[in-house]
Amino acid sequence: MAKKAILVLEDGSVYEGYSFGAEDNAYGEVVFNTSMTGYQEMLTDPSYAGQILVPTYPMIGNYGINESDFESKQIQVRGFAVREYCSQPSHWRSTVTLHKFLQDNGIPGISGIDTRALTRHIRSIGVMMGIITSEMTAEEALGGLKNLPKYDFTDFVHLVSTEKPYEWQSDTSVLAGRIPDSEQGERRGAATSSVIASAAKQSRIVVLDLGLKYNMLRILSQSGCQVTAVPCTTSADDILALNPDGIVLSPGPGDPALLNDIAEIVKKLAGEKPIMGICLGHQLIGRALGAKTFKLKFGHRGGNHPVRDLATGKVYITAQNHGYAIDADTLKGGLEVSHINLNDDTVEGLRHRDLPILSIQYHSEASPGPLDNMYLFERFLEMVRG
Repeated sequence: MAKKAILVLEDGSVYEGYSFGAEDNAYGEVVFNTSMTGYQEMLTDPSYAGQILVPTYPMIGNYGINESDFESKQIQVRGFAVREYCSQPSHWRSTVTLHKFLQDNGIPGISGIDTRALTRHIRSIGVMMGIITSEMTAEEALGGLKNLPKYDFTDFVHLVSTEKPYEWQSDTSVLAGRIPDSEQGERRGAATSSVIASAAKQSRIVVLDLGLKYNMLRILSQSGCQVTAVPCTTSADDILALNPDGIVLSPGPGDPALLNDIAEIVKKLAGEKPIMGICLGHQLIGRALGAKTFKLKFGHRGGNHPVRDLATGKVYITAQNHGYAIDADTLKGGLEVSHINLNDDTVEGLRHRDLPILSIQYHSEASPGPLDNMYLFERFLEMVRG
């Protein structure tokens, strides 16, 4: 029999279930994701650093864990809460069960909880801190939770960013599942199934790693670019010294208001080279040029968020993972809204009227999610080559 466990929220709500993965305590901001597949990509997405992830799809683990679908070198979530854990996966690429994967990486999970009720609660009340435990009582867990640091006050970007620059391998190396030496871990990356057209001229793209997913590097490489990822602490002068043709500001975790040092770097880069910002990178472009950000009630996380491209009027289904957004009323410095979310009218994209700068709040690289938005990489590379 599995050991009993509980998930306790900071408002005193308690969800009872069973422990799987590592038998340990874990605390973090509790968030939900509405994607139907892609739990391995979610678990290894650095944007989930400091969070307990709740997939809304009821059965998790049914296709196991494989060597191809890693989006970073390790699990990034602090805990995993699911309705039903499948202990006998069935997929030809599977090499290990989800339970073993979590256990080997020291990440606790809880299964058997009512994730529908939990999701509705978060939608009504808003995201909050929580703790998974199989050792403490609900009262002990709630008491301990009150003394732990809040998600909003923690800088996670400097924890997940690469420690030193590295060049992404060629398409051949990526297909072989090799991660650059500086990013080597026990797990290896692999190629995405999506390929956009290769460019006639190879462009040098520098990616400021705020918590990037490997699929972004795969797509840029497959589109004919020489890609270098650099730490989030890299100065504007050092980035420009690499002589890039374009700069990408990656997604990442946490509150952009804690990253004024990186916003200053972005401010110095504006106008020097074409820039594309994705998710947190998009928010930092806004903040660098004078806009403000705010926290969403329960965030946007999943693979089914509708976004309208205001330039064309087309609506795209997007992959998203963010808890903060740009305040459209505070835009300045030549920025204007280019995309909006059709669920809540929040800002989903920016463009600059004079400088070669574009940004999106959602994840054009997907993983997991729909591939509708590859055109944005093409739009950026057209800007670079133009």
